Amino acid sequence: MPATRPTLRSNRPNRPRIRVLATLLALPTLLVAAGCGYGSKAVDDGEPKAAGGKKTDGLDQVKVGYFPNVTHATPLVGLRSGGPIAKELGGTKIATQVFNAGPSAIEALNAKAVDMTWVGPSPSINGYAKSHGKNLRIISGATSGGASLVVDPKKVKSLSDLKGKKIATPQLGNTQDVALLNYLKSKGIKVDPETGKGATSVLRQDNKEIPTTFQQGGIDGAWVPEPTAANLVSKGGRVLLNEKKLWPGGKFVTTNLVVRQDFLKKHPAAVEAVLRGSVKTNAWIHKHPDEAKQHINEALRRDAGKPLPDKVLDAAFAQIDVTDDPLAPTLKRQAGNAVAAGLLKKPDLTGIYDLAPLNKALKAEGRSPVTDAGLGPK
Repeated sequence: MPATRPTLRSNRPNRPRIRVLATLLALPTLLVAAGCGYGSKAVDDGEPKAAGGKKTDGLDQVKVGYFPNVTHATPLVGLRSGGPIAKELGGTKIATQVFNAGPSAIEALNAKAVDMTWVGPSPSINGYAKSHGKNLRIISGATSGGASLVVDPKKVKSLSDLKGKKIATPQLGNTQDVALLNYLKSKGIKVDPETGKGATSVLRQDNKEIPTTFQQGGIDGAWVPEPTAANLVSKGGRVLLNEKKLWPGGKFVTTNLVVRQDFLKKHPAAVEAVLRGSVKTNAWIHKHPDEAKQHINEALRRDAGKPLPDKVLDAAFAQIDVTDDPLAPTLKRQAGNAVAAGLLKKPDLTGIYDLAPLNKALKAEGRSPVTDAGLGPK
C-alpha cells in the first residue's frame, strides 16, 4: 500500500517568515535526511540529547521510532533528555521519528530509516511474514491494553447495531484495524479487508483526524488506541467495547519494541542499552505515575501539537498497563485474527522474538525472565 504523506506543518506558531521560507527551500533535503515519507515527522523540538561519555558500540546515533499515543508511554517517558534510555546509551545520540500508525513504522524500518521502533503487534507480524522472517525481531514488550471501540451513542445503541455503520481505524492493517475486522467477521458482518467496504464500512484515518471526523458526524464510531479513545469519549462518545474484555485476564500486547535484524547483529550493545533503559523506564512509570503522565503530556505537546486535557489523559493512562513482557502467547492469537480477517495468510512466526537481551536486562534488575512462547530464534 502507498505510504501516507509526511506531516509538514510546524507545531510552533508565528515563526519568522524568512525561517519558514528557508525551511521550504530545504525541504527535499530534510525529507531524505529525516526518513520522512513513511507517515512520520522528525522530532526537532526537545529531541533527546546524548548523556555524554563513551559512545555505545562506537555509534554516533541510534535511530528509533514511536507514536504520539499514550500506549507508547515507554518511549514518551524514556526517550526524553536525561531519561533512562539516553543515559544507558551514553555518548550515542538518539535520533527520533514519530509515526501515525504501525504499517508506516515497519516500512521505515525496512528502509533503514529507523533501527528500532515501538509498534503494535499486527504490523510486526505482517512485516515479519512478508519478509519471510528476515527483517525484524521483537525484543521487548511495552504496553498491554489501551484500545476500545467508541461510538456515537445516538447512532449505535449496542454491539448488535454495527451493521450499516461507518467505523474508523488508524490505518489499514494496523493493530486496531485487525481487531475491528476480526470482531466484525466473528459477528457475521462481511467487510472487504482491503477497501473497508461491506455491511459495515471501515474508514482508515489518522488518529489525530478521527476526533474531528467523529464530531462532524462523518463516522459513527472508531476502534482506536489511547488517547484517541478517551478523546472521543470527551466529545460525547461512549465506550461500546473495551478490547480488554476480549482477552483472558484482560491482557494483550498493544505495543512492543522491534529492531532490524541486521542492526541487532551488528550492534548488540546498543540494543542492550536501549533495553536496559526501557526496563528502567517502565519501573519508574509504575513508581511515579503522576510524574509519568506529566512527561507523556509534554511529549504529546511536542509531537502531536498540543497536550491532552487532564481528564482525557487520566482516562487514557488508566486503560494501559506498562509492561516489559511482550505477552508472546497473545501475539499468536493476534496473528490468527489477522488471518481470519483476510489481511494475512497463515504465517510462520518462528524466530519473530529474540528476548535474550531483554531477559539479560531483567536479570540485572533482579527480575524473572519472560517467555517467547516458542517463537524464539530457530
